[in-house]
Amino acid sequence: MPLDDTLAQVPRHGRALPLRVGTRGSPLALWQTRHFLSIITRVCPVLRAAGAFEERIIATSGDRIQDRPLADIGGKGLFAKEIHEALLDRRVDFAVHSLKDLETQLPTGISLACTLAREDARDAIVLGPGCTPPDPADPYGCLPAGAVIGTASVRRQSQILHARPDLRCETIRGNIQTRLGRVRAGDFTASFLALAGLKRMGLEREAGVVLDAEAMVPAAGQGIVGITCRSADAELLELLSAIEDRAAAAVSRAERALLGALDGSCRTPIGGHARLLPTGALHLTGLVARPDGSFLLKRSVTGPASDAARLGAALGAELRADSPADLFA
Repeated sequence: MPLDDTLAQVPRHGRALPLRVGTRGSPLALWQTRHFLSIITRVCPVLRAAGAFEERIIATSGDRIQDRPLADIGGKGLFAKEIHEALLDRRVDFAVHSLKDLETQLPTGISLACTLAREDARDAIVLGPGCTPPDPADPYGCLPAGAVIGTASVRRQSQILHARPDLRCETIRGNIQTRLGRVRAGDFTASFLALAGLKRMGLEREAGVVLDAEAMVPAAGQGIVGITCRSADAELLELLSAIEDRAAAAVSRAERALLGALDGSCRTPIGGHARLLPTGALHLTGLVARPDGSFLLKRSVTGPASDAARLGAALGAELRADSPADLFA
């Protein structure tokens, strides 16, 4: 829906201003928050004129604890836990997230109010000085034998080790700039980053290799910004519905339903990537694996976009049924 067409849908607000927007404090999180605010104030210029929004930076456990893998400290939900608490305590009115960092089942009283247009969902490899020039026909061929790959993602780890069992993966944490610096310093031969984050930070040139989403299946929600608010806040839910991107809403429903059906932990490598075809149908690829890459199962399904959640749930159930039970223990 064009933004101009949503103007008539924007509700009137009887609440006190400014509206407080919760966000993490990383450069990427702040970019995403300001991008969201630029969209919502373009839809409703009176809010821009009134100075209606105030950023509230919230330190999350995921940001504070950098020396351990996420799976060891409680999972990716730690990037949202304190923000959820601020919403429920009414310290903020809504919050901006990378959708891939949100739990499939949100806390009671919090709703995913809208999703913004997806940036490129693919993963990229940042190459260090010891790598050879990349060959598009052999995306991993630029990595020398026995190379140490920095990643905190068991999803990425499982897929690259499945393709290249000679490689070694070690944990790297921190924001985009920190990870780039560690590769440049030679701490790792190479590392993975989401292409969406590199593009949003103006660092796309750092992507030595861009991986096809069918070859390296992205995380569910990768490249999508999601906005949450209190489930009972009808005014804000109505306002945020005016900026919902329909394509992002459809693909995220499929991917999150897939994730929900698999019900894996952060120790379970799971990938999910949906896209809308030119026909309007939705194509969804799902993946489950072992962290060491010794088992990997990948399947796809195509169906009506209006059935996105059902398609995701069905594919997730199929993958779970055909995978070793201990993967989901």
